[in-house]
Amino acid sequence: TKRWDIHTHVLDPNNEAAAKYSCMHFVQGDLMDYETVFGFGEQLDLITIEIEHVNIDALYALENKGVKVYPKPETLEIIQNKRTQKEFYLAHNIPTAPFSAFDTRKQLDQAVANNEIHFPCIWKAARFGYDGFGVKKLNSVADINELPDNPCIIESLVPIEEEISVIVSRNPSGEIALYPAVGMDFHPTAN
Repeated sequence: TKRWDIHTHVLDPNNEAAAKYSCMHFVQGDLMDYETVFGFGEQLDLITIEIEHVNIDALYALENKGVKVYPKPETLEIIQNKRTQKEFYLAHNIPTAPFSAFDTRKQLDQAVANNEIHFPCIWKAARFGYDGFGVKKLNSVADINELPDNPCIIESLVPIEEEISVIVSRNPSGEIALYPAVGMDFHPTAN
């Protein structure tokens, strides 16, 4: 973007982020810190977010100040939490794996004791999981002992032939662009 008349600013926790070398202004900082995110964006015209792990309250405040924020904070707020994401799918008739939600480990333990959980299944942390982090396959009751005490969902196993990824973009006037779908390739232990 240095070759064009576009003045980009980048906020990233990693001081060696690749975008650092192609933007006009780089700030190293914590994406989850309100003051950092708000301070970074308050003088900008538009902010776009590459990862959903960002302080939503700061984005709402920036939007209220007149900064254009894409994706919208209310969209990011849904996808930051696996439970609200799955509930959104159900409310909008989007197919998803059957799941149960739990606020505490005690609730999960009670569901196991009542034979409401069928093994094998998938445990997902409700917040801050991505790309295999915060996700664990549970093969038996013994695997539950290794889980943290935090909100989560338990998904039934579903047959998956292949995982694909597609980028869909929409501009402010509602025009939509679909990019070609690509097959995902995962390392058996790294992912």
